[in-house]
Amino acid sequence: MERKTRIHAEDGKQDLTMTRDFELPVALLFRAYAEADIVEQWMGTKVLKLESRRHGSYQYETTDPRGNKHNFSGVIHEFVPNERIVRTFEMEGTPFGVQLEFYAFEPVTEDSSRLRMHVVYRSVAERDQILQLPFAQGINMAHNRIQDILTKLKNDTL
Repeated sequence: MERKTRIHAEDGKQDLTMTRDFELPVALLFRAYAEADIVEQWMGTKVLKLESRRHGSYQYETTDPRGNKHNFSGVIHEFVPNERIVRTFEMEGTPFGVQLEFYAFEPVTEDSSRLRMHVVYRSVAERDQILQLPFAQGINMAHNRIQDILTKLKNDTL
């Protein structure tokens, strides 16, 4: 499967960038990060809380194949509809610390958009540990689900 999400991680740096182009209008792509029902679909998780606003917060819960529950949470520091989200992200109960995420939503054409993600980790070592996981495959699959779910949503409303 082609990986359409591009990840750039410079050696010796504690951050990475991801870029993905979608065949979706920017307003529709933004909804994938702002609306609980859509987040649940593409992340395959339960949204316990999602306050899509400046100074809001979120909490997600997922269950692994063995039935174990895992929580993810964070605080939304900036929320500009159809433009950007700045938030923290924490995988609770793991050795990984809180990361800072900058999401930029850019229109390319009327019917296409680009998502740029800049993620800052606590250390170079932590970022490198994340990259050892099936991270690239997972984010690409998640972005593919966003494209599929929102394409269907767009077609159902036309």
